[in-house]
Amino acid sequence: MKKESSIGLNLNNRWAVTCVGSDGEVKWTEEKDNLITTEGLNHILDTSFHAGTAVTTWYIGLKGSGSPAAADTLASHSTWTEAAGYAGTRKEWTEGASSAGSMTNSSSVDFSINATATIAGAFLASATSGTTGTLYGIVDFTAARSVLSGDTLQITVTVTAS
Repeated sequence: MKKESSIGLNLNNRWAVTCVGSDGEVKWTEEKDNLITTEGLNHILDTSFHAGTAVTTWYIGLKGSGSPAAADTLASHSTWTEAAGYAGTRKEWTEGASSAGSMTNSSSVDFSINATATIAGAFLASATSGTTGTLYGIVDFTAARSVLSGDTLQITVTVTAS
């Protein structure tokens, strides 16, 4: 019997983050791939193959200190904290339609920083706040970054399947 070869599905999320100071000058940039959680992978499988309910709105949150793990969920992520120091709640990720196996937000998702804080990464979740919902993925910056009141973080997330 001939053994069939298989081609795996590869998911990748690329985060591009720019910190703009109150003077309009770019203070720092970060571009990095993120970890897709087991919960995020299960969500994709369930909605594609098991009649699971699709999430119609995803939100970007900012990660404070700590390191993410594949087993993390919104309800349980004891190794990292959600960052504070920005106006409002998590920000809506308004993604465009997929094309050539990729989708991204059409304009940056902007966080208005209103306090001195340390931002160590970001995450994509199905809830605007709180600990219920799906934690899809988490990006851990190369190094924690300082932000000041008056700064703006501009975030673009590109999700690619190949």
